Amino acid sequence: MATVELTFSALPAHVRTARLVATAIARRTGVQESLLDEVRLAVGEACSRAVEAHRLHCPGEPIRIELRDDLGRFEVTVTDSAPSDELEHDRALLGFDDPFGQLPDDLMAGFGIAVIAGLADDVQVYPSPKGMRIRMSWPAATNGLSPV
Repeated sequence: MATVELTFSALPAHVRTARLVATAIARRTGVQESLLDEVRLAVGEACSRAVEAHRLHCPGEPIRIELRDDLGRFEVTVTDSAPSDELEHDRALLGFDDPFGQLPDDLMAGFGIAVIAGLADDVQVYPSPKGMRIRMSWPAATNGLSPV
């Protein structure tokens, strides 16, 4: 099992770099070519959410990505340090203006995660007052990451 870790500051420009790195490692891990766009888009969505959360709550803290080959799966975990239990925080991240409170809270909080779930083969979300961790995975070859 090989692991690559990447940390970056909360700048939107770094999301592109994270997508490129994730796609390159997914390809080397053996993810099918037809799934690489899903990897790129899901990682981009998770990283964009983390960047916006950090810009609102903790702009000086880095965002962490872990990419690994684990038992025939390519797994990406995006971890942020922003509080994830605040509804207003989730509303701001999603860009919804709902002044009358007509949209259900669970819809507001889950919209970005739903996009990721539609792109990744398996998604697990771990929110906490200290941040959020989103783990996504796709099927991959069992031979692991090749040496660079």
